[in-house]
Amino acid sequence: MIMFSSNRLGVAQGARVMFSDYADGGPMWTGTGPREERFAVAFEEGFAAPPAVQVALSMWDIDHAHNQRMDISAENITCKGFDLVFKTWGDSRIARVRASWTAIGALPNDDEWELY
Repeated sequence: MIMFSSNRLGVAQGARVMFSDYADGGPMWTGTGPREERFAVAFEEGFAAPPAVQVALSMWDIDHAHNQRMDISAENITCKGFDLVFKTWGDSRIARVRASWTAIGALPNDDEWELY
């Protein structure tokens, strides 16, 4: 559980097309085995502490004749941003992926300060 001591909370949201490999024969569409795409997300405003980040697929275009394997996550979460990570493996053929994210956390407050 994340507990907020600040009375200022912020919510940041966004979406990103992570890849579109169908058009150019990229590895998510033509490859096999473990594959990964990463995108560094920078928050427009920094949080006071690393926020809680939720990621989800908002579009997934896949080949129906193959297994549908995927893992989507937020890694390396800091006050300033995080890494949006999409992974697949095996014979999965993925044409396109768009990921959406939401970050919720305490914002810096000029009235709060630390002595040491």
